[in-house]
Amino acid sequence: MRSLHQWLGADREIRRSSSLALQEQPPEPGHMGGLLDVIQLVTDNGWSAASFVVALAAWKRTRPQDPRIEIRQGDTVIVLTQGSDTEIERVVRALETSTEDEAPGT
Repeated sequence: MRSLHQWLGADREIRRSSSLALQEQPPEPGHMGGLLDVIQLVTDNGWSAASFVVALAAWKRTRPQDPRIEIRQGDTVIVLTQGSDTEIERVVRALETSTEDEAPGT
């Protein structure tokens, strides 16, 4: 999680149009600390779903194992498993459609 957070934070487009935060679950009784659970991305009007997904897929390709990434936007849940061009296009379309559905007056 920390690696992905740093990767996304280093992307100029994402940094310019959004804020990132790591959120962790509270520690369970008997444990010293919590687990990183979520990266929260809050975006503004200049946000680009394509830039985000391309950065996410690029990070995914640097991992020794193939992590499953779940993206939630409102009621929409999208899973990124491979980071292939076809999957990137599917995720971008789903995020853009989700954003359009949530826009005021739609």
